[in-house]
Amino acid sequence: MSQISLEDYNFSAIEKQLQTQWESDKRYHTNNETTDKPTRYMLSMFPYPSGKLHMGHVRNYAITDVLSRYYRQKGYEVMQPMGWDAFGLPAENAAIANAVAPAKWTFDNIANMREQLKALGLSIDWSREFATCTPEYYRWEQWLFLQLYKKGLVYKKLATVNWDPVDNTVLANEQVVDGRGWRSGAIVEKRDIPMYYFKITDYADELLDDLKTLEGHWPKQVLSMQQNWIGRSQGMELDFTYSIDEHDAVLRVFTTRPDTIMGVSYLAVAAEHPLAQHAAKQNPAIAEFCAECKQGSVAEADIAKAEKVGINTGLTAKHPITGTDVPVWVANYVLMSYGSGAVMAVPAHDERDFEFANKYNLPIPQVIDFKDKPSNYSTSQWQDWYSDKTGFCINSGILDGLSYHDAVTKVNEIITEKGLGQTTTQYRLRDWGVSRQRYWGCPIPMVNCEYCGTVPVDEADLPVVLPTDVIPDGRGNPLKNMPEFLQTTCPKCGQPAERETDTFDTFVESSWYAQRFVSPHDDSQMIERTAADKWLPVDQYVGGVEHAVLHLLYARFFHKVMRDEGLVSKDEPFANLLAQGMVLAGTYYRSNSDGSTTYYFLHEIDFVMNGTEIEGATLKADGKPVIIGKIEKMSKSKNNGVDPQEIIEQYGADTVRLYTLFTAPADQTLEWSDSALKGPHNFIKKVWRTVGEHLSAIKNNQSNDLTINKDTLSKDAKNLRRKTHETIAKIDVSLGEHLALNTPVSSLMELCNEIASFKPTDNNDIAARHEAIVALLTLLSLYAPHVGEYLLEALKIDARTQAFPVLDKSALINDTITMVVQVNGKVRGKMEVAAGTDQAELIREAKKIESVSKYLIGDIKKEIVVPNKLISFVVAGA
Repeated sequence: MSQISLEDYNFSAIEKQLQTQWESDKRYHTNNETTDKPTRYMLSMFPYPSGKLHMGHVRNYAITDVLSRYYRQKGYEVMQPMGWDAFGLPAENAAIANAVAPAKWTFDNIANMREQLKALGLSIDWSREFATCTPEYYRWEQWLFLQLYKKGLVYKKLATVNWDPVDNTVLANEQVVDGRGWRSGAIVEKRDIPMYYFKITDYADELLDDLKTLEGHWPKQVLSMQQNWIGRSQGMELDFTYSIDEHDAVLRVFTTRPDTIMGVSYLAVAAEHPLAQHAAKQNPAIAEFCAECKQGSVAEADIAKAEKVGINTGLTAKHPITGTDVPVWVANYVLMSYGSGAVMAVPAHDERDFEFANKYNLPIPQVIDFKDKPSNYSTSQWQDWYSDKTGFCINSGILDGLSYHDAVTKVNEIITEKGLGQTTTQYRLRDWGVSRQRYWGCPIPMVNCEYCGTVPVDEADLPVVLPTDVIPDGRGNPLKNMPEFLQTTCPKCGQPAERETDTFDTFVESSWYAQRFVSPHDDSQMIERTAADKWLPVDQYVGGVEHAVLHLLYARFFHKVMRDEGLVSKDEPFANLLAQGMVLAGTYYRSNSDGSTTYYFLHEIDFVMNGTEIEGATLKADGKPVIIGKIEKMSKSKNNGVDPQEIIEQYGADTVRLYTLFTAPADQTLEWSDSALKGPHNFIKKVWRTVGEHLSAIKNNQSNDLTINKDTLSKDAKNLRRKTHETIAKIDVSLGEHLALNTPVSSLMELCNEIASFKPTDNNDIAARHEAIVALLTLLSLYAPHVGEYLLEALKIDARTQAFPVLDKSALINDTITMVVQVNGKVRGKMEVAAGTDQAELIREAKKIESVSKYLIGDIKKEIVVPNKLISFVVAGA
């Protein structure tokens, strides 16, 4: 083969050639046939088809791809599929803005992003590709919904939502801006509408307890977030009794701290609670307040930040222990959709209640104290006096002096005897509301009949197909105005009826796509069981930590439901999880006089330098200063995103892949730097030159025998072999055991440097260098597959069958050792000795070194040998 020169490294041509070859020979296609090979199912969280990849995508998929290629080289049958999370609000918003059907917008974006992904050289099995917005996919989602409906795991109830009264539509929490609809600007109302729910709480204990099986396989942070979200807590339900219109009733509340029961100074109920509604009928001011409570976001985070306001109903309920009357207030921080829509307020020991009580001059009785703290409780400044449960009861009558556990036991005895409560387990987790009052989503397969009520669609009539030629205008759900979709007949009585126009939450689609990939084109069943048994669970799942709670929790729930339907066998969907860090970049902006902020792209900025230090920045357009902001997550809103396509065109996909994996550990944030791309790019070019030189040496060598004769290796060749096999061992452990993807790149760079500096003098040296180069290219092809495989082929090695390099442990043994020689603590010389040389011989040889012997004047008091490291002489008077 002719010599390869630097000019021959045309990454664009090489990458296009390799990608074409991979596609033509279906290099990464997999099948579901049972073989004797072990399997690895490698999966990245699939993308939303926004139209353009961002660097977060690149990092995510590069991580999964390196691991996929590693396991292929190790002899595994590896499946790495790709699909599209294609339903959802962004497509609908884009459709409204651009007057285009969401389907067209989505599939155009998919086509564009598919080509971008292929340009990265990912070893994806594209034969398994699907988009969740196609009937072929969501048909089975509808089918599973019907199975859950039959089992009672689906139900319908009223839910409080954000309602835009102008556009007549439900808004997601993120569409509520300062209490107004994002599009209409109308003040948002809280409205109760019927919604479908999955009874995920039926699986709460299993979802929580099975987290233990994932310890050591999932990040601790993610496991903790899941545990906290499920939020299992032991507590009590307490009944405060009341009478209205001579009818006795109970106001039931849940508390995890029954030891504070004597500190209740008021009860707070939601505006929709029957007590609040009763009071509203009697008092216009209360009615007005309840109406006001229906405005604003229903998001928990928004409610927590909002000012706590309320109104006294004038009603009371009796304390379950003392029988005293406790005032009932309507409060804006209590939602009817959570628990019973009522809470017992203990202002001295709950920060939210404390704020409310101070606002309305309500009593704040302290009922918990600590033996090791002075009793200086303040009713004007919040202090946490009880969260660690180490105090004792005060001002609590029959409970005085009792510890937390003793007080809880006593309260339980009292309320049980009175029939006014019980111990119970509660969860922070709520049932999953899956209805969305939007068009671009999977239709819920239900029919609303005037005579039969809510009726499921017959399975034989699935899928209920979503019309795709619709251009929404943002004013309500267009399906309600489409007779061809809306009008149908009742599956039960045959009378005219209407289809459900709500669509599924898009978390539903992403909750089972991992399972569908095992048999993506099976039109007879949701999951083909033999394929599921071969591939599932996913061996390695890779995605952002921002999905640590909802997506992963819902996916775990779906997998358990599918297991109970006999579709899969294992309890968990993802055996191992890697939560990759975000990609960050600098921000540059100006603050405007109207309070807004204008962000600028990096290419619009000139830096003011003081030597090598950046002192400031100016805008190229006008030369005026801009503010250098924080390093933040790449986003369109901050104009600090980097277009992967531009970087690929400038440096090549191999460089981009190497950079995103080398710069930081996979689970940590990566701070983007355009200038830092030059390092990986120069490394690839160095590999290219080194292989070119080696090919010339092979061509000029009279012998084509590249077999190493270990017995006649030179010292330098032995050192090169040692470095080669140390690199093989390190990378095997880094990828196979620790998921440390950045350190192998450093090891490859070190090996390349060793190879480049090695000067062969005979055929055996050339053979040793050949072994090192083949190992370098084989391992490099995990990260930079185009240049790695191209150069392997140049060496006449078939990259398709090239396995992970075999470790030769004998090459790791160092038969010569460099010993340092000291005299009175100062280094005076070094010497090369054979491994295993006895101490007496080492001392004799050290004394012969001229730079050492001249300091050995006088009595040698000590002769110290540290094996394989050091010989030290202590000389008197030296």
